[in-house]
Amino acid sequence: QVQLVESGGGLVQAGGSLRLSCAASGRTFSTGAMGWFRQAPGKEREFVAAITWSGGIPLYADSVKHRFTISRDNAKNMVFLQMNSLKFEDTAVYYCAGGRSYSGKTDEYAYWGQGTQVTVSS
Repeated sequence: QVQLVESGGGLVQAGGSLRLSCAASGRTFSTGAMGWFRQAPGKEREFVAAITWSGGIPLYADSVKHRFTISRDNAKNMVFLQMNSLKFEDTAVYYCAGGRSYSGKTDEYAYWGQGTQVTVSS
């Protein structure tokens, strides 16, 4: 089993920055990739970014490309999401996820954190 815990969410003004963290524990070897997803009220869960533990090229949704950066610390089993130039439409609950291989598809991730709220004020 794998446990994922997100942190770092909060309230920020448009144009500001936040860094989200995801701590992984348990059998982390069962996950080849880690991803970030988000879900706004009344909307479907949306892919944000993904990265492999082995250092593959990160994937980003078009809506966050060049603004968000995903990274990882393999020794500490942690994944991060640096969020810059935040917009009102970035407001959502952000989830950390682990899967066999990285992709933008929700169904391909087997492990999920509890989520952390990010609210961007205009």
